[in-house]
Amino acid sequence: MTSVPSVRVVRSGLVESVHVADVAVCDADGRLVAFAGDASRSVYGRSCTKPLQASVSLAAIGDEPLSDRQVAIMCASHNGEPVHLAAVRSVLRRGGLGVDALRTPPGWPLDPAAMARARTKTPLRHNCSGKHAGMLLACVRRGWNLETYRRPDHPLQRRVLAAVETATGYDRVHLGIDGCGVPVHGVPLAGMATMFARLASTDRLADLASSTARARAGMRASPYLVGGRARLDTDLMSAVDGLVVKQGAEALVCAAVVPQGLGVAVRVADGGDRATGPLLIEALRQLDAIDGAQVQSLARHAGPAVLGGGRPVGRLEVDLRLRRR
Repeated sequence: MTSVPSVRVVRSGLVESVHVADVAVCDADGRLVAFAGDASRSVYGRSCTKPLQASVSLAAIGDEPLSDRQVAIMCASHNGEPVHLAAVRSVLRRGGLGVDALRTPPGWPLDPAAMARARTKTPLRHNCSGKHAGMLLACVRRGWNLETYRRPDHPLQRRVLAAVETATGYDRVHLGIDGCGVPVHGVPLAGMATMFARLASTDRLADLASSTARARAGMRASPYLVGGRARLDTDLMSAVDGLVVKQGAEALVCAAVVPQGLGVAVRVADGGDRATGPLLIEALRQLDAIDGAQVQSLARHAGPAVLGGGRPVGRLEVDLRLRRR
């Protein structure tokens, strides 16, 4: 199978660009129930793995009473808005740590308004700082080395790898280094869909079942902490009950459809993020996980405008047909 043309960029009546993509929909047994393009395509999980990484950290932390906001920021690729930075600091304080403990590279906020106020790049402003704060708190509680928590041979990262194998049903994970410096995991796209199906139905995750349910609940309760202003995952979770959504780099986005026990993974072949929102929303519509009114309320993501001279002169149009198995 090959990637399929899925999103057309139309400007003033002319198709200017075309994005090709792959989509996988799996249940918690790892069964491929619907797809478009190549569901076996290998992808790095990137930040879509954060809910599972946070689940491993939460399991190591134990029964400590973290707030939904603290759990959500551990799962986040946040905008770097003040509310996000405050949440990261609160997780660090639980471990008696300051921001100097973070090993995220210095970063700028993703949010334009926060970016305009920022004077320097800092590790705290990096969009992965919440995940790192959770990892550091886990290391404090378990007595693990704080300096080396990003290394693949660190006890925490070994546990993450084992969790990825369990959640994806794939035991030949390709290890790389993510943008924030921790290990990143390469698996088939269907493996990512299976991971999110098991996030929806946590009984397949054995010892991580309770911590994964906790991560899911935190994301649902505090979706703004997961992304922020104008972000796809935040807006989808805010608009639609029963969805857990996480964006990742290189145009990967995944969703857990909790009522149906399904996981959806979308990957745009050229890494063009502008196509991920229209594709995920259309896939969810075809799965009856989102209705027409909700699609309309998410218009900025479902059919982003193409601008000319500061006004709309076209739009992104989706041509996706999920094939059922």
